[in-house]
Amino acid sequence: MFVFDYTFGSYVQTASSQYEPESRCADRVMDLGLEEDHFSRPEGLFLASDAEQLKQAIEECKRMIQDLPEQSEKQKDAVVKLIHLRLKLQELKDPEEDEPNIRCLLEHRFYKEKSKSVKQTCDKCNAIIWGLIQTWYTCTGCYYRCHSKCLNLISRQCVRSKVSHQSEYELNICPERGLDSQDYRCFECRAPISLRGIPSEARQCDYTGQYYCSNCHWNDTAVIPARVIHNWDIEPRKVCRSSTRFLALMVWRPVLKLREVNPLLFNYVEELVEIRKLRQDILLMKPYLLTCKEALEARLLLQLQDRQHFVENDDMYSLQDLIDTKCGRLSSSLTEIHTTFAKHIKLDCERCQAKGFVCELCKEGDILFPFDSHTSVCSDCSAVFHRDCYYDNSTTCPRCERMSVRKRSLFREDSQPEKD
Repeated sequence: MFVFDYTFGSYVQTASSQYEPESRCADRVMDLGLEEDHFSRPEGLFLASDAEQLKQAIEECKRMIQDLPEQSEKQKDAVVKLIHLRLKLQELKDPEEDEPNIRCLLEHRFYKEKSKSVKQTCDKCNAIIWGLIQTWYTCTGCYYRCHSKCLNLISRQCVRSKVSHQSEYELNICPERGLDSQDYRCFECRAPISLRGIPSEARQCDYTGQYYCSNCHWNDTAVIPARVIHNWDIEPRKVCRSSTRFLALMVWRPVLKLREVNPLLFNYVEELVEIRKLRQDILLMKPYLLTCKEALEARLLLQLQDRQHFVENDDMYSLQDLIDTKCGRLSSSLTEIHTTFAKHIKLDCERCQAKGFVCELCKEGDILFPFDSHTSVCSDCSAVFHRDCYYDNSTTCPRCERMSVRKRSLFREDSQPEKD
């Protein structure tokens, strides 16, 4: 007889009178293999596989699973068959129609995914995306993923555009405003929510202080910038989906000026004082490395390419800088880079050594560099002296004095009247 196999969408010939479940091999094709043939169809329905028939087969399969012995081979096969039937029904609901490769909505730039083997979760409906049978899109800016059928239902704007237009953090710790200010609705999708979980649970985002529904807040955790700056606390807190993406995109951006936001933090965190001194030294080394051919060929400054702001200023920090400082990773890596730069300038490169200074106050000792720990630098002419000599000497900087004398002599020469 012929039995319709919904897994492959065609009829197969079976010998039902001689077929026994025990005779099946280990690598058998997924099939119910039950004596009761619930899925046989008359020969007149050879090509029939519409949604109604699949729904009927699914219901029959559900009843069969309930009647079969628990944990039996027959029940396991029935469960596998039920999964195949449901996937077939889903395929009929979401046919492989020609979808555009690019969709632009709410500043998202969605690209149709071609990967079929990766299982993802739709950010809109919170359901699994079955890549083998469903069309789905990913935003190239914020990595928002959703089914093709959910595209026109999304309400969240692309977080990448927010990062581009508003490159700053909320620096108030969990600025809660209350559910009444949101009219007891999700801040993002406006679905009804309450603290009692009826009709939907209200979940607070520790970054924005707003309340969200379970579809917009998946209990993801992230480090909160305000808690790091004010409390030196890097413990992850629960945040909504949009905040998760925003913080992930912003974590490497140097937008935190600690001297303005919380200058007292340097008085209590020794690691930050050490990092600031290392950064100041690296800025003093930068002119040597930029004018040295060997340093440019060795690309020494590229060792800081992940933290480009370290060779531009000493007061801007990214959230990742603060996290790594708290964990001790930044101090060790920056000290290693600092040692590499100093070794090149003071020991390995003769050109860089020739740009050193001799203390003009004592005229003794080795060649000095502005980043040495025992030196002081004149704020006017950038001359370098021994720290003890500079503070013990009551006279002015010798180099500044020479420059002043030279300017006065030039001024006198220019002011003398010309002779006939």
